[in-house]
Amino acid sequence: MVEIQQKMEAHARDYGLDFFPTIFEVVDADQLHAVAAYGGFPTRYPHWRFGMEYEQLSKGYSYGLQKIYELVINNDPCYAYLLASNEITDHKLVMAHVYGHCDFFKNNYWFSKTNRHMIDEMANHGNRIRRYMDRFGVEEVEEFIDTCLSIEDLIDIHSPFVKRSDDRDRYEFRKHTDDEAPDDPPKFQAKGYMDSFVNPPKALAEEAERRRQRLLEKVEKFPSEPVKDVMLFVLENASLKPWQLDVLSIIRDEAY
Repeated sequence: MVEIQQKMEAHARDYGLDFFPTIFEVVDADQLHAVAAYGGFPTRYPHWRFGMEYEQLSKGYSYGLQKIYELVINNDPCYAYLLASNEITDHKLVMAHVYGHCDFFKNNYWFSKTNRHMIDEMANHGNRIRRYMDRFGVEEVEEFIDTCLSIEDLIDIHSPFVKRSDDRDRYEFRKHTDDEAPDDPPKFQAKGYMDSFVNPPKALAEEAERRRQRLLEKVEKFPSEPVKDVMLFVLENASLKPWQLDVLSIIRDEAY
């Protein structure tokens, strides 16, 4: 297998691929399903959903409905898990496929902001959550994780690349001309003799009054602008205990 890896790596570099050092682990189906259930990170925090995912993968494989040929992790170094029961030809194809993934991980701009040591980071997350379980109880911490996972998709995937807000006040309206009062409703352009028909004074007065009422009734919104990253909003504004804030931040980090 080492010789095959060296040959496939040489072929990949000959084609101009540039990738992190890649470590291949040959595992049996049961081990591969266990790693896949954790999303490829076997050092994650304990939670029942990983066991559920493992059962689904194992049953699908035993019933002949699915098969994982390989699993590669965006990390530096990259880790790839190979299914031991694969044929040699399959291993060669899978290794070539893995090097394509690794080149993409390293050089694609979308991945440029990702944590290149996520395996170590998730191991740290797992240790912290285990300590909270020892201190506050498994059931309480697990129930809170369930709550956090219910909103794990409510993040802003573009946040590393976009400016969240600008300096303009959302209530900063266009400039008014000297002959236009700030509360005047907009008027349709019309010639003088048609103005009273196109812009009825009564309708304009009613619209102006509605505008004034809206200004009087306007209350401060919270947040002032719609927030796409709901998990961050909860982190910054919810009344949570310190350990809950830490757990929520862990779930959010791993969601990205």
